[in-house]
Amino acid sequence: MIEPYRLRINGGVLSPGELKYICEAAEALGLDTISFGSRQDIIFPEEIDESKFSQFDKIQFVKPKRDGVENIVSSYVSTEILPSTSWLTGERYLYVLEQFKHNPKLRINVTDPKQKLVPLFTGNVNFIASDHEDYWYLYLRLPGWEKTQMYPVLIYSWDMDKIELAIENILIEEPETIETVFDLVIDAVETNNRTVDKPLEVPFYPFPYYEGMNRIGLDRYWLGLYWRNNRYDIPFLKAMCDLCFENKIGKISITPWKSFIVKGIPLHSKLKWEKFLGKFGINVRHSMLEMNWHLPVNDKEALSLKKYLVTNFDQNDISTYGLTFGITSYDSDTYNFTSIVVEKNRQPEIKGDFKIRDTFNLLYAKNFDPNTRDYILHVQDVDKVELPGLLMELSQLYFEQLGTERDEVIQPVVKEKTEQEVYQCQDCMTIYSEAFGDKTKNIPSNTSFESLPETYECSLCEAPKSSYKKKILVR
Repeated sequence: MIEPYRLRINGGVLSPGELKYICEAAEALGLDTISFGSRQDIIFPEEIDESKFSQFDKIQFVKPKRDGVENIVSSYVSTEILPSTSWLTGERYLYVLEQFKHNPKLRINVTDPKQKLVPLFTGNVNFIASDHEDYWYLYLRLPGWEKTQMYPVLIYSWDMDKIELAIENILIEEPETIETVFDLVIDAVETNNRTVDKPLEVPFYPFPYYEGMNRIGLDRYWLGLYWRNNRYDIPFLKAMCDLCFENKIGKISITPWKSFIVKGIPLHSKLKWEKFLGKFGINVRHSMLEMNWHLPVNDKEALSLKKYLVTNFDQNDISTYGLTFGITSYDSDTYNFTSIVVEKNRQPEIKGDFKIRDTFNLLYAKNFDPNTRDYILHVQDVDKVELPGLLMELSQLYFEQLGTERDEVIQPVVKEKTEQEVYQCQDCMTIYSEAFGDKTKNIPSNTSFESLPETYECSLCEAPKSSYKKKILVR
């Protein structure tokens, strides 16, 4: 299969002017449609003439496997329309994304743990917002690593670019542990890290419906558009960009689900947008049975299998609310980020003209939450005709579990409160937790406050040890 060219869209965010320029370039290169990728990039789905690239100096054409250049994924798309961390506004995302000036060689995710639309852990370098303003958890899964590991400090917003670049630069050392990475990075760059005072909490929310015209506040709307074949007509996109200009809409957001979202449609323009969609014959409100799928780009076999499975779901009136599905193969190098994964097996090597039917494995994420990063093998080596019944079986299992284990996360009032003794800096309110230590000062976990040297200083404001007061933290 030919690897198509991709266009890096930093964080999946671009202006109507940028999208229109890309559409015009695609037309000049002989295309009538463009597609969206699972890393919020734009794909030119057909072969194009590389000799014409110089005509479009604002576009960087890349093939990640060949060029080693990756896109940055962000959950900017979820701001205003999904639950969010209070300090992580759309403007803050844009400031953070703007600092990444280099072409990343690693997959980077910049996400809010309180939203569900954009996966948290599918990058090599995953920045996840903490409750502390402008500080982020960092989870790494570098090439060759089997598991994701948590960096031992919180990262300051304005250090994210140089820390990621430092990580790229130390790959030549082939680090195998997070401790090695941490030591090499702090030797290479000066940063404003903060101590980790509590583990990352990722609340459970059902996967959202992201299509159609939806209200924001009293006087604005957001519009989500999904095309089942992931081929978006260029004339439609260009006309839509013009309508965005007219309505002073500054940004368009690509989702990881081969769709896009336009936010900020004024109330007085809602009817005009609806007439515009009707003029181009755009259907919204697709069935959830077919929207929540992740498929390889331009893979006709995977698309055919999806249609087969969705048709079976529809004929049997199966509900998949909150579930997401992925189709992958044995040789895929991407990380799964769906509730249920259909994995195609490698065919055995045989001699002669015998044809062997494809077989599949079914896996599901622990608690059906892909952010657990823990997948359980449900069945192995099954035929295609067995898949619909087995997926319906998993759907039933999901709904049986939905009212039990997850209530603890959805309804915090039933969680048992715990008390933790900590020490808090009275100057900047930074907390020292004995359970986590202070990696910024090379103090390991489970180090008591009393045993810290008298020269110990706050990692954030450099206040002396005497500035800390004991507190009981109730969670």
